[in-house]
Amino acid sequence: MREEIRRRLVNYLKRDKKGIRREVLGILVDGRKHTTNEIYEIVKSKGYDVNLRGISAMLGLMNTRLGIVRTEMSEKNRYYIKSEYVELVKSILREFS
Repeated sequence: MREEIRRRLVNYLKRDKKGIRREVLGILVDGRKHTTNEIYEIVKSKGYDVNLRGISAMLGLMNTRLGIVRTEMSEKNRYYIKSEYVELVKSILREFS
């Protein structure tokens, strides 16, 4: 399963022409839980041309297709990398730096 996740994540990042996916994953591996709006604001402040809906869609895809993101449901949903994948994601992000 872990090797399948690695393969999917590498393929997902290979298609990341602008670096936004890497940026979002970099935010999520910090060990904190972030709302969509927080992630959007961080990415936008770094100069990326993004919109809130795009960030929301990206988080949904990371959750459903990659299986590495978990959602904590509340008044404002919070997203984070599943603990078992944090080191894997960090190592893959280093490969793409």
